[in-house]
Amino acid sequence: MALVQHWIAGKPTTGRSDRTAPVFDPATGQQTKEVLLADAVDVDAAVAAAKDAFPAWSQTSISKRTKVLFAFRELLNQHAAEVAELITDEHGKVLSDALGEVQRGLEVVEFACGIPSLLKGDYSDNVSSDVDTFSFREPLGVVAGITPFNFPAMVPMWMFPVAIACGNTFVLKPSERDPSASIRIAELWQEAGLPDGVFNVVHGDKLAVDTLLDHEDVAAISFVGSTPIAKYIHERASANGKRVQALGGAKNHAIILPDADIDFAADHLAAAAFGSAGERCMALSAAVAVGSAADAIVAAVSDRARAVKVGAGRADGSEMGPVVTKQAQERILGLIGTGEQQGATIAVDGRDCSVEGYEDGFFVGPTVIDQVSTEMDVYNEEIFGPVLSVVRADTVDEAIALINANPYGNGTAIFTNSGEAARRFQRGVHVGMIGINVPVPVPMAFYSFGGWKASLFGDKHVHGPEGVSFYTRAKVVTARWPHVDHASDASFHFPTAK
Repeated sequence: MALVQHWIAGKPTTGRSDRTAPVFDPATGQQTKEVLLADAVDVDAAVAAAKDAFPAWSQTSISKRTKVLFAFRELLNQHAAEVAELITDEHGKVLSDALGEVQRGLEVVEFACGIPSLLKGDYSDNVSSDVDTFSFREPLGVVAGITPFNFPAMVPMWMFPVAIACGNTFVLKPSERDPSASIRIAELWQEAGLPDGVFNVVHGDKLAVDTLLDHEDVAAISFVGSTPIAKYIHERASANGKRVQALGGAKNHAIILPDADIDFAADHLAAAAFGSAGERCMALSAAVAVGSAADAIVAAVSDRARAVKVGAGRADGSEMGPVVTKQAQERILGLIGTGEQQGATIAVDGRDCSVEGYEDGFFVGPTVIDQVSTEMDVYNEEIFGPVLSVVRADTVDEAIALINANPYGNGTAIFTNSGEAARRFQRGVHVGMIGINVPVPVPMAFYSFGGWKASLFGDKHVHGPEGVSFYTRAKVVTARWPHVDHASDASFHFPTAK
C-alpha cells in the first residue's frame, strides 16, 4: 500500500516515527494509502530545516523571490488537474469542485507575486531638522500552518504563498485524511526553484500539532478548523509567545426576503448548501425564510435537492460526492434523525442515499429540513454535511437578530431585490463576510478572509493585506546625518521635533 511521507529539507522522508493512519477513497469506502504520523523528533527536523533556510531566504532579494513565485504559479497552473485528482481521490469532492479549489488557491499565489508592491515601506523627509523617518517590514522567521481536510490545497495556499513571499520559511501540517496534495505541491515548489527547507510538510495528529504550538523556533501559527480546536490553538500558542491566527467553525445563514427571485435564490441555496457535500466553512447551512417567502423557497430548494446528481467524484455528471469519512457520514445521519425527533419536518431526506457501484461509499444525500428552531441540535451543531435547515422569521429585522444571536460569524448572505434591505443587512449583521445575492461570499485574494465571534481567534484574517501584515513586523528608522561643523544639540529632555 502506498505510503505518504513527510517532505523535509527538500526531499521525502519517513522520519523516525513508524505510526501511520489510513487514507481512504470516500467514494468506495476503501483504504488506498497510509500516511505517516510524526513524532516530536520529526517535527523538530522540519522546524530545524526551516530555521536553517531562513537566514538566506529572508535576505534573498524581492525580485529573486518573485521569480520563484511566478515559476511556482506556472507549474501549479500546468498541474492543476493532477492536484485536483489527488484531492478528489482522498477528499471525495467532484473533480470540477477540486479544480475550483486549486484555482482559488492559485489566486493567492498570484496575489503573492505582487509582493514588491505589498512590502513597500513609508518615508517621511525632514520630520525634524535634518532628520528623516522611514519604515519597512521584515519576516518573522519559521511559521507554521495547520490546515483542515475540506480544502487540502486551497487553505494551505491561503497561508504559505504570502508567508514565503514575505521572506519566512514554512512548516505545513496538513490533514492526515487527504495528505497527498501537499506533497505534490512541495515537489512543484522545488521545481520552481525554491531553496530546500523553505517549505516543509510534516504529517501527523495532535502530537505533531502540540509540538508546533510549543516549539521555541516557531514564530507564528496559522490554523483553519473547528472552533474548539481554534480556541485551543490560539490559547496554547499565544501562551508560548507566538503570533496566532486561528479560524474556527461556522453556521452560515442566508436570508430570503419575499421580494427575492425565488428560482434564483433556490438555485444558489442548493449549490451553496450541497456543493462539496456541505463540507465547506462557507457552506450555507441555515436558510432564514422571511414571511411569505418561506413556503415558496422550501418547495423550490427541495426540488433542486432532489435533482442533485450524487456520485463518485471522478464519475461523469456527478455534482456532489461523498463525505470524507465513515464517521462523518454517521454523525451527519444522526443529526438529521435528531432534528426529526425534536420536531422539525424533513422536506427532503438524504439518509437512504446509495450510489450504484459505490454502495460502500460515504454518501449522504442532499437534505432539506423545514420548521427548524434555534433550540434544535440540527441548528446549533456545525453539521458539515449536505443539510440545509430552514428557519422562519416574520421580518428582516427578526432575521438579522437571529443571525446576530448565533455564536458564529463567518459568512452570511441575503437574497433580495431591495437595496434598502440589503444595506440594512450588511450594516446590521455581526458577520465578517457578507454576500448580497451571492451565496458563498469568499473574497478574492486581494481582500482578506475571516469571520467574527467564534469563527476567528486572533486579530488578523488570512491572505490579502492582513496576511502580509500577519507574516511580517515593522521597523521604523529615525536617521540624522549631522554636518561635521554643527553642534550636536544633545539634550537630557525627551526629544521633540524642531
